[in-house]
Amino acid sequence: MRRLLVIALLVLGSASALVSCLPEDDAGTQSGKLVITATIGMVADTVERVGGDLVVVTPLMGPGVDPHLYKASARDLNRLRRADIVFYNGLHLEGKMVRVLGMLARSGEKAVAVGEEVDQQRLLSPSGYEGQHDPHIWFDVSIWAETIDPIVEALSEADPDNGEIYRRNGDAYREELASLHEEIKARLAEIPTAQRVLITAHDAFGYFGRAYDVEVVGLQGLSTVGEFGVKDRKRLVDLIIRRGIKAVFVESSVPKQAVAAVVDDCRQLGHSISIGGELYSDAMGEKGTPEGTYVGMVRHNVESIVNALK
Repeated sequence: MRRLLVIALLVLGSASALVSCLPEDDAGTQSGKLVITATIGMVADTVERVGGDLVVVTPLMGPGVDPHLYKASARDLNRLRRADIVFYNGLHLEGKMVRVLGMLARSGEKAVAVGEEVDQQRLLSPSGYEGQHDPHIWFDVSIWAETIDPIVEALSEADPDNGEIYRRNGDAYREELASLHEEIKARLAEIPTAQRVLITAHDAFGYFGRAYDVEVVGLQGLSTVGEFGVKDRKRLVDLIIRRGIKAVFVESSVPKQAVAAVVDDCRQLGHSISIGGELYSDAMGEKGTPEGTYVGMVRHNVESIVNALK
């Protein structure tokens, strides 16, 4: 594993980080608990729900962090090295970490890409991204529930004595997500179909739209790495005015200037529109808040959308 991380550091071009691969702070000191490193908050929260008090989970990417652009630091690599299991979304979400995470998975160390364990026939492959799947699977709660099984399996394999606890926790969380899925359908059905149009900074909400009968339009593509231009902005402004859309939304992990510019363009053309709120797309809220959990994040988004578009 040490050899692997040395290679990873060289791949990242961070030679100075080699000295940082030393035992660090608190992650590995929790006696008797599995030490878990996860990339995004949604994965970390799901592992915590399944693992309960038997795991210590450290997410690499906190609130407001864009996983498409995130680069692993020396401290992150140390956390990857020290983890009993590494969980990540996969499907190229963690774009700048793909090589490091791939090497972990191929090395024989326990690294689980939960998004690549769900039913592949349920994945979206938007035009313009041939050969790649949309990685934002957490926006369809019924698909995200499928990530529970690989988490249960990995934790049980690493800690077989507590396998039954992980299975019970997984079953309980799966039931909670099934209920949440139906709750979302009912709430969004309150919005008249013609007004059920979700406009955001980038195309993160494709699964959400398909699962809950919402038309989704993004200023950018699947990844925030891409650029948007004047034509993209004009296309969106024309759509908003033509359809009489009342609100657009910003995202917590994406700069807000682009959406604000679209709002200004609409107003200059005499169309009254507002920013309906801030949605959590690629990152959750602050730890300790309702939005700092997967379920709380989803509920916040749904309430914001319903209140703005209803």
